Amino acid sequence: MSFIKNFIEQETLNRRNFLLASALGLGGAAAASLARPSIARASIADPTIAWSYRDRTNPYWNAIASGGEAFVESLGKPKSALVQLINEGSSEKSLSDVKALLGKTDGRLALAIDANDSPNGRPVVEAVAAKGAYVSTIWNKTDDLHPWDFGDNYVSHMTWSDVGPSEQTATILFKAMGGKGAIVGLGGIASNNPAIERRHGLDNALKNYPDIKLLDYQAADWDTQKANAIMASYLTRFGDQITGVFCANDTMAYGVIEALRAEGLAGQIPIVAYDGNAQAVDLVLAGDLLATVSTNPYWGGGVTAALAYYAAIGAFKPSQEPREHREFYGPTILITKAEAEDFKKKYIQSTPSYNWKDFWGPSKGQIMY
Repeated sequence: MSFIKNFIEQETLNRRNFLLASALGLGGAAAASLARPSIARASIADPTIAWSYRDRTNPYWNAIASGGEAFVESLGKPKSALVQLINEGSSEKSLSDVKALLGKTDGRLALAIDANDSPNGRPVVEAVAAKGAYVSTIWNKTDDLHPWDFGDNYVSHMTWSDVGPSEQTATILFKAMGGKGAIVGLGGIASNNPAIERRHGLDNALKNYPDIKLLDYQAADWDTQKANAIMASYLTRFGDQITGVFCANDTMAYGVIEALRAEGLAGQIPIVAYDGNAQAVDLVLAGDLLATVSTNPYWGGGVTAALAYYAAIGAFKPSQEPREHREFYGPTILITKAEAEDFKKKYIQSTPSYNWKDFWGPSKGQIMY
């Protein structure tokens, strides 16, 4: 059985467990703490450190969590000291888990989080600030939500400029198709910033290739199973019209490859993806993927937790930092077959070592709106 089939089966089991937990009332714990007035604290001695993210069975989020654990270990603590809040793709669960932990710790919390979708960013930040805790976010927030509007408590926001890299992968796909033909696309959760930016990058590339037709583009929500089902439906609808596939992340590409394999088409239709997961890099080396893009989630997971922690203990004062240190882009690495072996040696076969106090060294400048 391929790792792709294993991945699909594991996602099925996790979803079943989440639905069972929700039915038993375990998904939304506390909410009362938000009603309290804001608590002013100069610093917090030994705060609880937590990471809130989607799903550790996803290789990308596993790398984020591993980076967070590496940071915690750098403090002389066991990796189990990192509290892991897993939202399973639910913004409601994300917010309720954060509120529950704020109540449990009485706000003595350093939180790193992806809010799951953009609208959930503000209630998360407001809940944290109301308790005098500290939060650093990645990926999802609305454009009008800024760290500098919350003093020191909203420490930072990091995202990745996905438009350019996704335009690059789409261009690689179109060149492999000889500059003509028809593609289908699979995107992430519609309200996610990276889903929007990666689609924008695809659209930019399409403008330069008028002989490439986009047959359809559907949100598969970053989900391997949904991507598998959508790709199967694409094959039924469009058949041999499809000469290329654009996937907005690696895990959806796994579902696409499995759907092609079921029809005996594996390796016959070029595919590009995004995230630079270990399995995706192997697929690039094997020729099953043309390209993917790494955002170095291990570093992102570690430094986001480090920013929240060091601000919480008073090691630096976020409100005294310039705006390019409050909102900034993380690094991206394009991986084609030419770069895959070197990338694998540097980032997958060895564990990178980072100075977690070098908060902004690899960053790529202030976020532009």
